[in-house]
Amino acid sequence: MLFLFYFVSMKKRIYIAIIVTLFFYVKIFAQADSEPIVKNAITANREKTYNNIVNNIITKNLTLPLTDSTEESWQDAFYSLELINYRSVWVDERIKLAFAGVEKRSVGFQRALLELAYSNYKGTFIKAADTLMQKTTDPKIFAMAAEYYMMAGGKDMNAWNKVIREFSKRKDKDKNIPVYYGLLTGLITGYSEKKDLPGFINDLKKSIPGQTLLISFQRKNRNFPGIVIIRDASGNFIKDETGNIFSVPQLARSMSNLPFYLTNGNTPQGIFRMDGFEVSKSMAIGPTTNIQLLMPYETSPGYFLKDPGIRDTVWTEDLYKKLLPERLKEYLPLYESFYAGKAGRTEIIAHGTTINTDYYRNQSFYPLTPTQGCLCTREIWSTVNGKRVESDQQKLVDALKVAGGANGYCMVIEIDDQQKPVSINEILPYLKNKTK
Repeated sequence: MLFLFYFVSMKKRIYIAIIVTLFFYVKIFAQADSEPIVKNAITANREKTYNNIVNNIITKNLTLPLTDSTEESWQDAFYSLELINYRSVWVDERIKLAFAGVEKRSVGFQRALLELAYSNYKGTFIKAADTLMQKTTDPKIFAMAAEYYMMAGGKDMNAWNKVIREFSKRKDKDKNIPVYYGLLTGLITGYSEKKDLPGFINDLKKSIPGQTLLISFQRKNRNFPGIVIIRDASGNFIKDETGNIFSVPQLARSMSNLPFYLTNGNTPQGIFRMDGFEVSKSMAIGPTTNIQLLMPYETSPGYFLKDPGIRDTVWTEDLYKKLLPERLKEYLPLYESFYAGKAGRTEIIAHGTTINTDYYRNQSFYPLTPTQGCLCTREIWSTVNGKRVESDQQKLVDALKVAGGANGYCMVIEIDDQQKPVSINEILPYLKNKTK
């Protein structure tokens, strides 16, 4: 999924409220031939946006009594709290109220509230999560409640065992249900896959021969940015203007920081098909060219694998496995994009950002901004005139055009769990290959 303002379902009302009240008199962004402009980056407009979100979406909606008819208004406030990373004593009390009797609320309300709790209230509502695990009949709510419960417990085996016990009691327990598979896979792997990094990267750089390949190296902890490099169809890594292998930082963290298999979760590891360039009309993504990506189940196997001879429309692991190098065919984390697609995730792309970076000034990924699960690069827009000042996204697009364009594949992979951003210097020793 993309940013908050890109949603076309219940989150659309947030978009409409902000557009109507703040930006009816200006174009949100203008795409000139050589110089894109984002008017909502101007200081005065950003202040108006922030105040509108706080006053007219968060405060106004959370002031309403919580009833069946006002649930969606509260949900809009939850998503806005995530977006601007907002807390206050009064808001905290309203969130406590929302959790009181949450098991009686609608599934949509429960999802929105658990997502907010995972993002902004780590470890605060453990009892409510426990209750939801025991009482919900919805697989996704069970998984979200379980993930929240385990997040508070860290790597505590008691928390994992508690989830397993509750899962074993469920009438619908079936590991073939995509969200259950994602949950159980996380339990099995224990969030820490160890690998021989030199051999692992060597396998990655040889993957999908004859195709342009983006490789996005990430940490297990998505609070730390990764980097993205480009290999062309001939197996050469693209260089920058200094003669070094091209790379730019890339964030694969969602606003919620939920696991890969859940809606609005972090970018899944694994393989995506690149499907061309586009320019978004979303004010959160902005006018810089983005790279379209597809997951399995989001398109047909034949299209994904670029094989018109595949007439079967039913996805299987064996079909996906065709793209993996031999030694990685059984490496479970590289199947995340397969199971995220099976679970219904869509619209994960690689794009820039016009989101106000000040919302995340105290976060380890600053000045990058989180998304609803996409791959996002750094962009800086002038607060005076809205002109683009810096754009790693444009650099990425330009380098990809040198490699042959956005008609190949993207691989996202976590290399380890060091608590720091990924740097090109730690990858370079393993990229000894012809470059151009």
